[in-house]
Amino acid sequence: MNKSEKKSGPATAQEKFSEHDIVVSDDNRRFYACDECEKKFRLKSSLLVHQKTVHEGRKDFACDKCEKKFGHNWYLLLHQKTVHEGRKDFVCDRCEKKFGLKQHLLVHQRTVHEGRKDFTCDKCDRKFGVKFKLIEHQKTVHEGRKDYACDKCEKKFGQKANLLTHKKLVHDGRKDFACDKCDWKFGEKSKLIKHQKTVHEGRKDYACDKCDKKFGRKWRLLCHRKTVHEGRKDYACDKCEKKFSEKSNFVKHQRKVHEGRKDYACDRCEMAYRHKLHLFIHQKTVHEGRKDYVCDKCEKKFGCKAHLLVHQRTIHEGRKDYTCDKCDRKFGVKSKLIRHQKTVHEGRKDYACAKCEKKFGHKHHLLDHQKKVHEGCEDYACDKCGKKLGQKTDWISHQETVHKDGKDHSFEKDQKKSAHKPHLFLHQLIAHEELIDFACDKCDKKFGLRFNLIRHRKKEHNDFEDMNAIIESRTENHFIEFI
Repeated sequence: MNKSEKKSGPATAQEKFSEHDIVVSDDNRRFYACDECEKKFRLKSSLLVHQKTVHEGRKDFACDKCEKKFGHNWYLLLHQKTVHEGRKDFVCDRCEKKFGLKQHLLVHQRTVHEGRKDFTCDKCDRKFGVKFKLIEHQKTVHEGRKDYACDKCEKKFGQKANLLTHKKLVHDGRKDFACDKCDWKFGEKSKLIKHQKTVHEGRKDYACDKCDKKFGRKWRLLCHRKTVHEGRKDYACDKCEKKFSEKSNFVKHQRKVHEGRKDYACDRCEMAYRHKLHLFIHQKTVHEGRKDYVCDKCEKKFGCKAHLLVHQRTIHEGRKDYTCDKCDRKFGVKSKLIRHQKTVHEGRKDYACAKCEKKFGHKHHLLDHQKKVHEGCEDYACDKCGKKLGQKTDWISHQETVHKDGKDHSFEKDQKKSAHKPHLFLHQLIAHEELIDFACDKCDKKFGLRFNLIRHRKKEHNDFEDMNAIIESRTENHFIEFI
């Protein structure tokens, strides 16, 4: 169709349609072209409605039952019929799904039951069942357009529906869809349905064609393929060498590690978390005291499903899937392997006391130190002798060694027993493996423990230099690992 061809008819016709052009097609059909965009219409009334609703933004038809307004009268009638009257007059003959509009039924049958995707993107291989989805894809993905801006923050969106969802969830704080089987609430119905299918029904509908693994969500399958079978990690941190396969994990890493942000604060205590899920678990387990996940092999209860799975795998199955590549130690949890490598092999002590110069490799050791040394807390009292101890582990050891005379850890070479597993481990290192790491620089004597070396130097050589030294050797690191 040649846009430059204009109809040169009678003067009356030109006067009648002077506010726009009349375009003539090759087959001699007349169209009414919008002078603000390239859209064309067969009827003048359609052009006028288009200009009024699209370019002028007018919505003259208001619903008398809610505040919604429409640019077309038939949109208002459809809204009232489907939303306020709840009518869905068009039923699919292949399934039980109902629709308020015949057009939606036809699209459903064509895309779902026939599997047709007739609209292909000319810039990539993506196919779509509906034309407007193709147009949205091209605008947002290939042109990078984000035409819908939030008036309450600076965020922009490529689709109006995403903007409305953002406003409802973020600024209004609404979560209108509640699960009837647990306390979880969702801002979108689709997420509620996914939650019920994957969590409560245990469905895993997405199977990997390269291995036997199955997933409850499609994006997890795609991520699995990309990371496991293709080995791709496309998102690299510019502040450290870590790489990620998912952009969301990359963003979380930067926010958590490099920015140190904890955006989710508990309204009942001073605890703050980097992830919303961790805040939810904290409130549920600490403040509500809930432990909803029970081990079917013992009576232990857990507040988090992940902790139950770790318990079953490590305690009942005895699995230790994470092996240190620098020694023979094995661990049931990856985080413990990483902590072992950092503290034992790298000798890192990242947790420093703000009240003294002491440093620790584990955060809980720092907290125990602060509570016991600087705050003088001794929260664990023995009910048999009245002795108070600062840590629960010390209280348990006291009960076993003093009141029960328990020596539960034995070594088969000489049947030596000890109440503490770390003590037995030290005995094995020094007596049987002849690990003597500490030599006196003033005589030829050697010791298995640095503490014994310091005591020897004080007594024999009158050397008090290391009296306040902290045992920081690898023997002590073995100590920590076994506690």
